[in-house]
Amino acid sequence: MEKTSLTFVVPCLNEEKTLPFVLEKIQRVRNEELKNFDTELIVSDNGSTDNSVSIAQSMGATVLHCKQRGYGAALDFGIRNAQGEFVIFADADDTYDFLESPKLFFEALKGFDLVIGNRLNSNLKKNAMPFLHRYIGTPVLNFIINSLYANKSNRIKDCNSGFRCFRKDSYLNWKIIGTGMEFASEMLVKALNHNAKISHIPVTLHPDHADRTPHLKTWRDGMRHLLQIFVESPNFFFKFGIALFLPSLIGIIIGWLYGPLNIWGFSIFGIHTMLILLFAGVIGISIFGIGLGLSVNKENSPQLYNYLLNLSEDRLFWSSVLILLISFSFIVSLFILWGRQGFSNIDFSKDTVFFVAIGTFGIELVTTIIFSHLIKRTKS
Repeated sequence: MEKTSLTFVVPCLNEEKTLPFVLEKIQRVRNEELKNFDTELIVSDNGSTDNSVSIAQSMGATVLHCKQRGYGAALDFGIRNAQGEFVIFADADDTYDFLESPKLFFEALKGFDLVIGNRLNSNLKKNAMPFLHRYIGTPVLNFIINSLYANKSNRIKDCNSGFRCFRKDSYLNWKIIGTGMEFASEMLVKALNHNAKISHIPVTLHPDHADRTPHLKTWRDGMRHLLQIFVESPNFFFKFGIALFLPSLIGIIIGWLYGPLNIWGFSIFGIHTMLILLFAGVIGISIFGIGLGLSVNKENSPQLYNYLLNLSEDRLFWSSVLILLISFSFIVSLFILWGRQGFSNIDFSKDTVFFVAIGTFGIELVTTIIFSHLIKRTKS
């Protein structure tokens, strides 16, 4: 019977001060707890200019040279060249304890596609994680990922953990393309989208070595994670955009026909309400448009997005012309109202707000749809 195989992948960029500690721990678990398994150790070097490569080679690691720069690029390069059925990775900075790696591997053997080392537990060492990361960044990103992609039985507990074990064939099916720190979030989102079986194992996180300069840039990399999380969810922008736009449009129509109305002692649906709704409606269409753009060449998009993106050129042309004619007719009507005032001060009335709203909504909708078709052509 063929042995189950495991590959350790360690991304590396100028880590000569900490790499020896990491590799010594990996070799120890390979020779002891994992001696009955076929194991492999890869250091995926990302252009180190110090002694990292020679250290890795002297300590029995296979060194692969990843020419494309970036944390995600180095990991992906190492994973794709791994011979193991399972892969474990963690950073070369010795903040994750590779002596705990068998726990993740043995959990994966129970039938999980991905096992994440959960740092958010009592084993978290003092000063190992900055306050913003511990209590704001990671919890917020956890919440967003779980809200958009997870279900009750498959939720993420520590999205920023860099200590993971997974099946290589599952990883390849996820088709991860991120090359930077956002790789970590993309991996989780795509695993959830593929209904991967995910588990968590408590692990220890240690502080950085005092003489090491961290590669992580809090705000830059945090924003990369956030963008990567949202880029896989056009459905979120669809729902959010529609939820803003449709009530705004209905409210403006009510205000134009019947406002202002006195409800429970409050005067609403007058000019000021209509202006606020106009502002909200524009934001709603913009958010809707973001989702439409993200849906280009993506599977499982809302049906309305698919319909709009698959409009034939003639239907796109004539529907755009029709909407623009209607929109500009309202703008022309506004100029007629203005002309009645001698083109001096425009009569600031419900009609004015209504004509501006309908004209603006129509023009923005057409430009959004056309822009999405332009994006589609650049990616085809």
